[in-house]
Amino acid sequence: MKAMPALVFAMSIAASSAFAVPFGQWSEQTFPRLSANQWIQSANGVDVRSDMSVSLLWTRIEAADGSATRASWSWSVSESVPATLLTRKGGDDRNLALYFVFMPPEQAEASRNASVRKMLRTREARVLMYVWGGDHARGDILPSPYLGQRGKTIIRRPAGTGSHSETVDLEADFQRAFGGEKSVLVGMAVSSDSDDTRSSVRARLGGIRLE
Repeated sequence: MKAMPALVFAMSIAASSAFAVPFGQWSEQTFPRLSANQWIQSANGVDVRSDMSVSLLWTRIEAADGSATRASWSWSVSESVPATLLTRKGGDDRNLALYFVFMPPEQAEASRNASVRKMLRTREARVLMYVWGGDHARGDILPSPYLGQRGKTIIRRPAGTGSHSETVDLEADFQRAFGGEKSVLVGMAVSSDSDDTRSSVRARLGGIRLE
């Protein structure tokens, strides 16, 4: 019985180390000559309508939160793009992708003030993209046709509809994808992509927590 207070204290510390990532002020990044998605943000999440379109929302992560090692969120899809090959440029539509952008410690602070496009183009950047879409198995790690060695796609759900909650180990996935120790989390983004298959997505993502 004497051990119980210590256990309760440890659990409360662990719980307090998790924090929510709010929506409402994420910025949109569009792409030349391509129609943009329709995003509707609330404090806890975002709804997206993607009709033969593509764009992403992104946000910076504060320095105090850059050492996060785990993440969780919920997402749902009521209308899905077809299954695609996510390693093929120009044919890689997906319902949703949640990006985690990392930089080496010596570049992290300066990178927080950069645009998401500049972040993703930085040679030292490393990007984990958790994806709902494609014709691949859960847990597959795929090369990105756009980011080269800087980015890896991790399949969480193949193309289809439904509603799910996810929890991921950023540290372990970084090691599997890139090798070496995880660097500093500086930004996040969410995208939906339906332009190549001329299809539509109706989806929601929210409840993001880091710890």
